Amino acid sequence: MEAAEKAGLEIKAPDAFEAIPGFGVSAMVGGRTVVVGADRLMHRQSIDTNRLADDAARLGDEGKSPLYAAVDGRLAGILAVADPVKETTPQAVAALHGLGVKIAMITGDNRRTAEAIARRLGIDEVVAEVLPEGKVEALHRLREAGRKIAFVGDGINDAPALAEADVGIAIGTGTDVAIESADVVLMSGELTGVPGAIALSRATLRNIKQNLFWAFAYNTALIPVAAGVLYPAFGLLLSPMLAAAAMAFSSVFVVTNALRLKTFRPPLIAGNGSFEAAVREPVPEPS
Repeated sequence: MEAAEKAGLEIKAPDAFEAIPGFGVSAMVGGRTVVVGADRLMHRQSIDTNRLADDAARLGDEGKSPLYAAVDGRLAGILAVADPVKETTPQAVAALHGLGVKIAMITGDNRRTAEAIARRLGIDEVVAEVLPEGKVEALHRLREAGRKIAFVGDGINDAPALAEADVGIAIGTGTDVAIESADVVLMSGELTGVPGAIALSRATLRNIKQNLFWAFAYNTALIPVAAGVLYPAFGLLLSPMLAAAAMAFSSVFVVTNALRLKTFRPPLIAGNGSFEAAVREPVPEPS
């Protein structure tokens, strides 16, 4: 729009406008039909895009999404749209890999564009050219290998997938619908919160298992002693005072072990680009 204004071109208001989710937009401007969108929208309108195929391929390899423009059913040009990758995103991807997590990108973008971005970030798997309603189906395909799925999203179209995934993680700066559909909400808009949430959940589960083991083992061993199981053979009895102290010690140990979670630090990327988990104890690999 700014370029058109600088060129002195007249910008007319559309007489009609339609947004087609997953495809593009269509409008009537000055009595002419203008269509702007992905190649699938052009194919839907029976508009041949072959003469710009090389340009689209080049833009896709550069990590840009090619969009076609057509006027009155004839191809008029090609546009490139690119979302800049946040500086923290490569760190988040590396941290997730350090946790043993595989990453798949589900996107409606052109396959070439998606694969170019995936190569740049080190993403393991790409599911591209997915319509908004196809994200849940994509999750089902990824789950066929017996994998547990955590889906990260922030838009209205992500809400069904967030609800369908084993764990839905919404970005706190996203839409209210996405936040309401998710199991976990990251307060910041940074993806670095995802490996932090996963590492914290693993550390918490490990702590719970430790406490359960201690509580069962401790009580299994000492309750019979307090009941006098050793008295017939050895004449030993546990005084009520010592039994109360032993019971209190069990609770103190469990609470103290749980408080160790306060020392948790989220996964970090060292200055040399290697992964470091700033946790007091190593986080186990997923089973």
